[in-house]
Amino acid sequence: MENKGISGADLIAENRANNRPRQERQVRAFYCLYARKSSEDDERQALSIDSQIREMQELARREGLTIKEIRRESHSAKASGERPEFNRLMADIDNGTFNAILTWAPDRLSRNGGDLGRLIDLMDTGKLVEIRTHSQTFTNSPNEKFLLMILGSQAKLENDNRGINVRRGLKNKVEMGWRPGMPPLGYHNEKSINRGQNRIFVDEERAPTVRRMFEMVAFEGMSGRQIYTWLQETGFRTRTGKRVTLSSIYLMLRNPFYYGSFEFPKNSGNWYKGAHEPLITKELFDRVQESMFVPDLPKYGQKDFKFIKLFTCGSCGSGITAEEKIKRNKGNGMIHRYVYYRCCRSKDRYCPEKAVSEPKMMKQLLTMMDTIDIDKIGARKHIDAELKRYMAFNETVLGKKVEIPTNIEANVRTYAKYILQHGTREEKRQLLEKIKNTVVISDRILTLKTKAGK
Repeated sequence: MENKGISGADLIAENRANNRPRQERQVRAFYCLYARKSSEDDERQALSIDSQIREMQELARREGLTIKEIRRESHSAKASGERPEFNRLMADIDNGTFNAILTWAPDRLSRNGGDLGRLIDLMDTGKLVEIRTHSQTFTNSPNEKFLLMILGSQAKLENDNRGINVRRGLKNKVEMGWRPGMPPLGYHNEKSINRGQNRIFVDEERAPTVRRMFEMVAFEGMSGRQIYTWLQETGFRTRTGKRVTLSSIYLMLRNPFYYGSFEFPKNSGNWYKGAHEPLITKELFDRVQESMFVPDLPKYGQKDFKFIKLFTCGSCGSGITAEEKIKRNKGNGMIHRYVYYRCCRSKDRYCPEKAVSEPKMMKQLLTMMDTIDIDKIGARKHIDAELKRYMAFNETVLGKKVEIPTNIEANVRTYAKYILQHGTREEKRQLLEKIKNTVVISDRILTLKTKAGK
């Protein structure tokens, strides 16, 4: 006999069975009343959580439903697995604490495919016997599960379309020159009746102070901390009545919005010309950036100090350490880096020795190489190896024959000077370690002492 599918009479009988009084059902349902706050723009007229609960409790009294617990959820249902109360509800249904859900509408439970699939799976396994809303009932019936999936998919479609519409609206807004979100200090939003059409205007109360901040940094050379102190003394406050933090000051001074340009989204590389009124000029902004520029410095423990732990203080016998100074030329604004070597004062905290600059130390080291005993340089092996490599390169690659130099002592001294000036940090240290604890610094002068004189 040909299978013609479900007949109309069968559907009527199934609907009647689903509409029978609760006491006639074979499986008794224990409900969890689940209420979730709506955050979607087109559902601003939807019932609040308390209203949902009151309405569904009234429905439970009329229908004789057993509510074992009430769950409240404030998280969005757009993303799968992001709602703690919903996840707990699914776990409780799986372990048999509940077997039915009472909620205002299907989209309160799910607006994404992942959570919808969890509900259907629980129905398929018989652990979830019913989902009851204010106007519909869904059981483990193929037709009702199909309808539940349609409604859940429709809610997901609305979410997806809403995201597309929001992105399109934001793109249109930035192309018109209006940056979305809260404007920086010195501006304020003038709210429009139509959502998303707010305009940005100058905050006449705070804009002069913000403009003055840029001028003080650019023309008076004030630092961020000095600006912070000045704002505290003048009693300047944000729109919410709070003090401006030091980090906020630096962010403001680096914000191109003040001269009429902005990036959206952040770090996207998409720049737009703002329709708002600039507080400063581009030239003033660039001058502030130059004034605030600080070169990238090596991380702690990675600074290029070539001669630390190699020399000794001539006054107290402590080791020699180094420190770095970064200075700005007031004339041209150039940044200069200086390295000084001084006594670390480990043996005498009041040691009077003064620091010596690295160029002066290098000059004295080069002079010292002309007087030091060649055997103490310890570079003969390096010279021999370099000569052999140089000769092999010339003969093999260039086809030239090179004669071995006869004055090896002069070559050793020249090689030592070359390493001190142009060698790597490791090569310099290897060379100077040969005369370790023999070079002392006193009155900013390097002297060589023999082992017997120590």
